[in-house]
Amino acid sequence: MFTRIGGIAVRRRRLVLSLSGLFVLLAAVLGPGVFGRLDAGGFEDPSSESARAARVVSAEFDSGVPNVVFLVDTADGDVDSPASTAAGDEVMALFDDEPMVLEALSYWSLGNVAPLRSDDGATALVLARVGGTQNEQIEVAERLTGAAEQIQGAAVVEVGGELPGIATVTHTIEGDLARAEAIAVPVTLVLLVLVFAGLVAAGLPLVLGAMAVLGTFVTLYAITLFTDVSIFSINLVTALGLGLAIDYSLFIVSRFREELARRPRAEPAERDRALVDDAVVATVASAGRTVAFSAVTVAVSLAALMIFPVFFLRSFAYAGIGVTLVAMASSILTLPAVLAWLGRRVDKGQFSGAHERIAAIEADPERGFWYRTAIFAQRHAVGVSVPVVGVLLLLGVPFLSVDFGVPDERVLPEGTPTRVATERLRSDFSSAEADAFPLVLPNEVSDGEVDAYASEVSALDGVTRVDAPTGRYVDGARVLPTDEMLAAQRIDGAVRLRVVPGVEAISPRGEELVEDIRSVQPPGGESLLGGRSASFVDTKAAIAQRLPWALAMIVVSTLVLLFAMFGSVLVPIKAILLNTLSLSATFGAMVWVFQWGHGSGLLGFTPTGLTDLTTPVLMFCIAFGLSMDYEVFLLSRIAEEHHRGVDNETAVAMGLQRTGRIVTAAAGLLAVTFLAFATSGITFIKLFGLGLALAVLMDATIVRALLVPAFMGLAGDANWWAPRWLRSVHDRFGLSESEPGAYAPVDPGAVPDADPVEGDERVPAARS
Repeated sequence: MFTRIGGIAVRRRRLVLSLSGLFVLLAAVLGPGVFGRLDAGGFEDPSSESARAARVVSAEFDSGVPNVVFLVDTADGDVDSPASTAAGDEVMALFDDEPMVLEALSYWSLGNVAPLRSDDGATALVLARVGGTQNEQIEVAERLTGAAEQIQGAAVVEVGGELPGIATVTHTIEGDLARAEAIAVPVTLVLLVLVFAGLVAAGLPLVLGAMAVLGTFVTLYAITLFTDVSIFSINLVTALGLGLAIDYSLFIVSRFREELARRPRAEPAERDRALVDDAVVATVASAGRTVAFSAVTVAVSLAALMIFPVFFLRSFAYAGIGVTLVAMASSILTLPAVLAWLGRRVDKGQFSGAHERIAAIEADPERGFWYRTAIFAQRHAVGVSVPVVGVLLLLGVPFLSVDFGVPDERVLPEGTPTRVATERLRSDFSSAEADAFPLVLPNEVSDGEVDAYASEVSALDGVTRVDAPTGRYVDGARVLPTDEMLAAQRIDGAVRLRVVPGVEAISPRGEELVEDIRSVQPPGGESLLGGRSASFVDTKAAIAQRLPWALAMIVVSTLVLLFAMFGSVLVPIKAILLNTLSLSATFGAMVWVFQWGHGSGLLGFTPTGLTDLTTPVLMFCIAFGLSMDYEVFLLSRIAEEHHRGVDNETAVAMGLQRTGRIVTAAAGLLAVTFLAFATSGITFIKLFGLGLALAVLMDATIVRALLVPAFMGLAGDANWWAPRWLRSVHDRFGLSESEPGAYAPVDPGAVPDADPVEGDERVPAARS
């Protein structure tokens, strides 16, 4: 198949390049439209009890948790003064021309209720709930924020809450993305010139990277027509698009140069053109096959994210699979067409002496650093593997102390107005009104049953107050009778209660409070508890429930794919174990730095003592896929040498020599892209960038250079063993490796004048 693809790229190079250019042009026009359709939420399970509670409150009571909070700081320090009351009315008037504000109330409109007044009596709250799509909500929140900031005189207004926080995060992400690209692209270009030792070849990965990124933007736009997609997935598109384009370009261009070296320049020009075309087809048949297979392993690893119900994780699957497949397609079709057009000019602008140095090592690989490293690791396998494994496990120990949470205002940089306002809700107000839990009794119940139930819930440790249709309850007793607002919490038989917590919403104590409330037997036989704490508990349970299935999908699919490619039982098992081991240091660093706060001053973030719930799952799937990417590159070259009849030790050393420089360079360039995202002002994007950079560097150096050769050296010829029945399965359904003699030099005189055609036997024997 790949021989045929190479033949198409050669014979139809003009058509392929024209279609590729048209694709890039259309993607550049249509792709950026995706930014207006992305969502900043998606951290909850829509089928959970907490999500059902939110839907019932919205549908039945036309109410919900306030998502915009105004802090009105009075000039005279007395929220009950006439001037302060007038200022509160002025803030409430902001909602008159906003039909999407579904609900609004304030300290003053409720009759000067104490919970909406700060402890010092100088600040009061105005709460609003904005409806519509998230993008519409953000627009309204931004208008309200701008209008509130213009209020002069008796009060100064600060704006916080969920929606202003989302708006700030969204704008910060967009700025971070532009800054990351401004850092990564020029640095990457300089490094590419050094890696390729030439100007022309160095530009190819950037072209493919642009195709992958823009093409994925169009793909995501189409997906947003059917489901929600998280704005945070854009970071993966940019980083992975450029990174995989670099990986695949390095592998294919390096192989193309090898094939050209085996085909010395010939005269006349038509014969040399035929040799170049042969080299392109041979490159696609060997390196192109490896790239395609590698892309499938990356896509499968990312596809595991679709098992989880939260669309934040699913969005990364959409983005990752899309960018991987576009990068693969452009690498095995567009890039070969470019190489066929460039021919030997691919080395144009090459640094003086670079080609000769590389050619000298290729001619005598035993002189190469990677060859000698592999031989050393195999001959001292135990001495190398035991300390390296021990260090990786030790670095992973902090992850045993992980405590999970979800993002809050502290993911924003210090001093951000939205963060300051939201933090004041915690510090200046004893009552956590903005974090109140909606508690719904969906079945018909009597006032007496509501009274008993509300009393029991209010007596729980960690509950400050319960508001019910029958009154307000504190410490197991009703302290205030019902009023008009409370009476509205009973509609058509359903009853809504508000549970005001006295603990941090996202904390171990907050989780315990959710379980305590749910353990109270409700009247009518059913209750639905919502709010931030309940949503976190439900999402955590949903992820834990589906995690084994996601891991099983990754493991089983990886075993099957690697067996199909290499026909070995041990090689796939070894790959999974080592790839998982290489992630231990990354997960340990995640906790040591971002949960415990080591280096927070240097990196510029606020440690919360918690690790974002979704980040370990996300990073595992992405990093595991990238690790398999490098594993396939290395194993494919080792397998080629083994199939030529070379002994195991030499095959491993030759494979590492031919891929070590490529894999390490690719990992380093990808790490630059990820590190650019570590400059983000959003903490979990910073964690995402730094963590993945560490993961790919650790895997491409220590694991790939030391542990893989050591383990393959210990296994010896057993690396390629499979039971007879499995061997017959592979012979029938597996992917064939390059045949012995695939690298024999081509005699220029034996090449006819005509261009190669599909399936031409002059192509070196590499089949799929």
